[in-house]
Amino acid sequence: MKTILLPTDFSNNSLNAINFAMNVFKEIECTFYVLNVQKASSFVSDDLMTASPSMNLYQSLIEVSKKSLSNLIQNIESKFKNPKHQFNPIVDYDNFIDSLNQVCEVNKVDLIVMGTKGASGLEKVIFGSNTVRVMQRAKTPVLAIPNNYKFKRFSRVAFLSNYLTEYKKEDLLTFLDLISSNNSIINVLHVSQGKVLTKDQEQNITLLDNSFAKFSHTFIDLKGEDVYKEVNDFIKLNEINLLAMVNRKHSFFERFLSIQKVEDFGFNIDIPFLVMHKH
Repeated sequence: MKTILLPTDFSNNSLNAINFAMNVFKEIECTFYVLNVQKASSFVSDDLMTASPSMNLYQSLIEVSKKSLSNLIQNIESKFKNPKHQFNPIVDYDNFIDSLNQVCEVNKVDLIVMGTKGASGLEKVIFGSNTVRVMQRAKTPVLAIPNNYKFKRFSRVAFLSNYLTEYKKEDLLTFLDLISSNNSIINVLHVSQGKVLTKDQEQNITLLDNSFAKFSHTFIDLKGEDVYKEVNDFIKLNEINLLAMVNRKHSFFERFLSIQKVEDFGFNIDIPFLVMHKH
């Protein structure tokens, strides 16, 4: 039984991610926790008008959110009619990241699936700021689904690494679980920037080779100086439909996900992006 967390703010963006999750885990028994985290400032007065006069502000906010979650879950169950899926609504009134981590810890969540708006207008960044913060600070693997992205099988996937991390099986379990039923082809991407591999890096390549032994996989060295452009070009040219990487603190990951304008490095990922965490 998989345990999946689905954060939602009831936007089209988050609903699209939920629909994506229903398709990804269609054949798998799952318990989904549908989480809405709210602050008082995000409610308008019309929402509070429907609450009983005897209720305090906090209760009013929670009741509005509970009703919205209940309606959302009813719609999901009606649309997908999947007896393998169970849903539990959670309303929280807390810091967003703290709430996610607490829910994940209490309910032993395997994966967070959430939507991201991606680039828009003049404030172009790789992902929405909430998504980046979750990827950096959540203790659970995160699968980010770009806005309006339609479900596709993970037939051709990319795993991004600088080979500086010693990978253990538990570090890669989420990735391998996601692609196990798709006969996926794995492209392991390394942007060398002209540097010669160390012995440690070569040993880590061997570990990856062993971990991916059950899959068709290829190690690809991208030699350009611009990491973001090289990866983005490869994704588009090879029709990659999932990008994955392992995060460890003070690593390449933090540079890769730094909040900068896309114009600065010509990268805007528009496929699902899985970030796992080093155990």
